[in-house]
Amino acid sequence: MAGSNAAGSTAERILDAALHAFGTVGYEAISLDALAAELGIRKQTILYHFSSKEHLLDAVIDEAGAELIAAVDGGLDGVASGWARVEAVVRSVFRLAVRRPELPGLLREVSRLGAPAATRLRERLEPFVEAATAFFDREVDAGNMRRQDSQLLLLTAYSAVIGAATEVEVLRALGVEPTARTLVRRRRELLELLSSALLQVPGAGGG
Repeated sequence: MAGSNAAGSTAERILDAALHAFGTVGYEAISLDALAAELGIRKQTILYHFSSKEHLLDAVIDEAGAELIAAVDGGLDGVASGWARVEAVVRSVFRLAVRRPELPGLLREVSRLGAPAATRLRERLEPFVEAATAFFDREVDAGNMRRQDSQLLLLTAYSAVIGAATEVEVLRALGVEPTARTLVRRRRELLELLSSALLQVPGAGGG
């Protein structure tokens, strides 16, 4: 049992280091040799757990998708419905981007790589996209939100969050720690964008 735990710990260390490296340095810019050296292990140890660099990337994508969905689900605990849920999701994602800037960095990198990596990421995030689309549809039917192209709206929000996270990365690379004021401003800008796109104007129709 102890050996199994040790193996699990090694695989987790490799995954975490790969997520950080792929999300900050880039997938193509980091080799398995460099990753092994950073971890203080042999390249063969990585290949024991992940048969190839592509297999490692697949596992990192799965891990990142699960972490993102878990963060959003956690932020929604106790939040009933309506606009409060939109705010809760935005706050959760921004908190995650600040705590783990390599995570949105990885999402951006995977999008740049294209298929098959981007396809795998899309599949892993599909439950979140479907839940968000269903939420928007329910709110529209209830007369609380304007009818919008949900997929386009989610893409806009996604791009805004990735952009904010990129700003965090750039500032830190320059040796400047982003302030809470900067991040709050970015979050407020995104919420204002979503509010203007979604919320019904009092007295206006739902069309």
